[in-house]
Amino acid sequence: MKKTVIIYGTSTGTCEDLAGRIGAKLGVDNIINVTDMDDSVIADNDNLILGTSTWGAGEMQDDWYDGIKVIKNADLSGKTVALFGCGDSESYPDTFVGGMAEIYNAVKKAGANVIGAVATDGYTFDESESVVDNKFVGLALDEVNEDGKTDERIDAWVAEIKPNL
Repeated sequence: MKKTVIIYGTSTGTCEDLAGRIGAKLGVDNIINVTDMDDSVIADNDNLILGTSTWGAGEMQDDWYDGIKVIKNADLSGKTVALFGCGDSESYPDTFVGGMAEIYNAVKKAGANVIGAVATDGYTFDESESVVDNKFVGLALDEVNEDGKTDERIDAWVAEIKPNL
């Protein structure tokens, strides 16, 4: 596997925990908070695994707003990016994991090769900006209502993305 970093934004610790679990499955121990991301982190890594929780009306976690500025100023050509997001599909079924959408749009515009889209089958929600062509743009996780499915979903996602990292 090429040099990989997992970058997360978290307010309650859930996304940080998920980043650690994904890192353990991938064998990646370079896991940082988005507040520590800068141009050198992007330049030093071939693969970026980016995670956010979703807040309010489908917005990414607050710390990601500065992180998006770093991404928008970066050239991600030749970089591989995978996304994961957490949300609450029961309380916010119309914005479930919507926070991934803005990060997805920014990395695509910056030239990244985005991998790891996940079919919406098996998820209960009404709408999400993070769905493109009937797939989430990354791994969607709901630790509030479907925590019993998290490990299985992480395992399947990691098996899919690992050969491309």
